[in-house]
Amino acid sequence: MTLILLLAYCGLSWSEAIGMHFSDIIFPRHRIQVQRAAVEVEGKIVLGTPKNWERRLVPFPAFLENPLKHLCRGKRADDLVFADLEGQHLRRAKTQHGTNSWFTTALSIAHIERLTPHDLRHTAASLAISSGANVKALQRMLGHKSAAMTLDTYADLFDDDLADVAERMNQGGLGANVDRLWAS
Repeated sequence: MTLILLLAYCGLSWSEAIGMHFSDIIFPRHRIQVQRAAVEVEGKIVLGTPKNWERRLVPFPAFLENPLKHLCRGKRADDLVFADLEGQHLRRAKTQHGTNSWFTTALSIAHIERLTPHDLRHTAASLAISSGANVKALQRMLGHKSAAMTLDTYADLFDDDLADVAERMNQGGLGANVDRLWAS
């Protein structure tokens, strides 16, 4: 459950999340250092740098602090946060129709329609945007090379911001004072 919440609220890719060590979590600042990716290639986990070689700090919401601490209890600094029963990297969850995995079972129990771990990255982006995150903050959170890439990917999620901009300008700007100016 903690892994699913982390993916949905922090925007890490699957490979970044399963490559995360206990020492990558900065609890006092609610940050995760994204330093490595664990990619499954031909059935083997290959460790490397994150996509675009972008090491970054990603914020996590306070409600994830205790679940993350619980997962890290008794672990050494270089232990994986999310590991299988042998302490090895988790394998990508199977999500195709007709397959069962821990991930699809969890979705079914929660009455959530079928989605992939990567879909949770998009969920994180939409939650951040709806919370008022600006494009540069979202770019850093997701590890995109440029704000243009972030906008190209998520531009449709910013559409509602246009109405918000007009409303904020009305509240914080001249607003009612303009009516008085025109009346005189």
